[in-house]
Amino acid sequence: MVLSYPLDAVRSKPLHGNNENRARSHGGTHMNAHAQFQAASKVLRRQVCGAAVLALGVGVLPTSLSAQVSVTISPNVLSLATLATQAFTATVGGSTNTAVTWQVNGVSGGDSSTGLISTTVLGTNNEAIYLAPSAVPSPASVSVTATSQADPTKSASATVTIQLPSRSGVNYYVSTAGNDTNSGSQSSPWRHINYAASKAQPGDRINVLAGTYNEIVTIPKSGNASSGYISFIGQSGAIVDGTGLSVGSNGQTGLFSLEGAHSYIIIQGFEIRNFSSSQKGMVPVGVDFEGSGSNIEILNNHIHNIAQMLSSCNSANALGVAAYGTNGSTSISNLTLLGNEIDHNVTGCSENVSFDGNVQYFVEAQNNVHDANNICIDDIGFEGVSPNSATDQARDGWVFQNTMSGCTSVHNPVYRNQVGADGYYCDGCTRLIVERNLIHDSDLSEMASEHSGHVSSFVIFRNNVIYNSLYVGLSIGGYSKNVGGTDHCVIVNNSLWNDGTYGNSGLGEFQIQYYATNNKVENNIFDGYTLSSKYLVYDYTSSEPSPAALDYNDDYNTAGASNSLWDWQGKAITGFSGYKSSSGQDTHSLFADPLYVNVTTLPYNFDLAPGSPAINAGLNLGVNTVGAFDYAGKSRTNSNGQINLGAYEQ
Repeated sequence: MVLSYPLDAVRSKPLHGNNENRARSHGGTHMNAHAQFQAASKVLRRQVCGAAVLALGVGVLPTSLSAQVSVTISPNVLSLATLATQAFTATVGGSTNTAVTWQVNGVSGGDSSTGLISTTVLGTNNEAIYLAPSAVPSPASVSVTATSQADPTKSASATVTIQLPSRSGVNYYVSTAGNDTNSGSQSSPWRHINYAASKAQPGDRINVLAGTYNEIVTIPKSGNASSGYISFIGQSGAIVDGTGLSVGSNGQTGLFSLEGAHSYIIIQGFEIRNFSSSQKGMVPVGVDFEGSGSNIEILNNHIHNIAQMLSSCNSANALGVAAYGTNGSTSISNLTLLGNEIDHNVTGCSENVSFDGNVQYFVEAQNNVHDANNICIDDIGFEGVSPNSATDQARDGWVFQNTMSGCTSVHNPVYRNQVGADGYYCDGCTRLIVERNLIHDSDLSEMASEHSGHVSSFVIFRNNVIYNSLYVGLSIGGYSKNVGGTDHCVIVNNSLWNDGTYGNSGLGEFQIQYYATNNKVENNIFDGYTLSSKYLVYDYTSSEPSPAALDYNDDYNTAGASNSLWDWQGKAITGFSGYKSSSGQDTHSLFADPLYVNVTTLPYNFDLAPGSPAINAGLNLGVNTVGAFDYAGKSRTNSNGQINLGAYEQ
């Protein structure tokens, strides 16, 4: 029997419709995918060639060629708040190799004290995402540098001054012992956070003291670039509790709500909890941003027990954090979601974290999302959230160092006990880097699109660890003939183990579904462990003749090379040699125990033990593809330019 990805029903706002009308095609960004890929693939090939030249120790280029190469960077002078997100673009002239590498203060990829920068985002012209440090460094200015790969003597730098987010010097205080007739000073605090929000001006900081605040906080104003952010800072023990509160007449309400145009806002340090509904059309949310704006930071909050208790998909929707870009021409941009714990939410058909519609330039990092009855983190496109089909897609983001666990629909009444909840889900997103995440004990992770004629595209999924997935470790392609697919995505250097554990419904390690095209799958470890009846690669549909190019992977199962299972283009294959000859894939791949350090006792360790056949067995595809760092934060390649299979370097 052919198994396919189970029904993934409506999420988010009820206005998005039920599962029957989710197949609407909105057109837009995906229509330019072919042209985007041609440019991106040229960059990728040049990066690989450039890396090979450097690895061979070729010296400085001839003066005549060197003098022709030039690099510029944009923006080149700016100020940023701590933990702000910013996109940079480099332009290389004088060479057909336009690729660059990125540094912060001379360090590839940057560091926590001066800020982190991604590699070039796939499908862009040398765009990278920068995340400012959590504290102002000394000195306060740092350099973000783009260096030509064609001529490493040529570079351009931007000067970034890091400053505190709230700069007016005005501090207000809120206390459960306060009164809204007070001045709001430390000695005379206000009683309600919502009242403080109505009084705050750009650059002000609202300090919320320990206590339980049973209220909905609606933020009416914005900060600005000159005065700074309006900051809502919860002191230890500051709780916003929704017990008994109504979701409201607009159908979707957050305990922290930003509706319309908002910029320069920080929500930090709160416990946000106990907001629920059993009414159809009511969507409770922990932190809800619907509209447009820039420079929003949601930091170090604990968001839990947000719940919609109904059981049908057109009525059961709740979210931990929602960022919905509902303005067709102006995006939600420069958005940082960092350091939050989001757990034990009953989201029905929706997600714990949802970035949907016109959302561009964002970071989702170091969050712990766990124990929920649907998707942990979802970056979405083509849902009609943006009224402009060309901007109806979460894009240009960096998703890194998150832990996603226990997100399963097995006990979700909407799913009727099926497995279908993702740890990480790119549902129609584009131009994302997803790296160094830990995903376990969820149903699956995937890059696809639920809308016919649309795809997830130009996503790099690298250096992640996935284990104990109930359905399948990682999946690409749409779950049926009536939905979309996956195009020009790169899956490299991931470590997978023991996936497909849910009885006869579990499939194994890596799945290819409908309408997957032009994807690369290299340097991964697909270790089925003792799940000998599960597939290492499961490509059950022939909807596309060449859904992905696989090579330099390590497939392993304790059943052995002759008895392990694959499926290619709908043909079931037993045995590694038969799979390679029948599929034409994995020419340079291994079948060998990767020798993970510890997979017998918790916490597991998926680093490679000495003598592992995966050590130095990978193909160095260049820093822009494999990343600057491995899962543990070490250099992604060794000093000789060699690279391991899987998520860990030595």
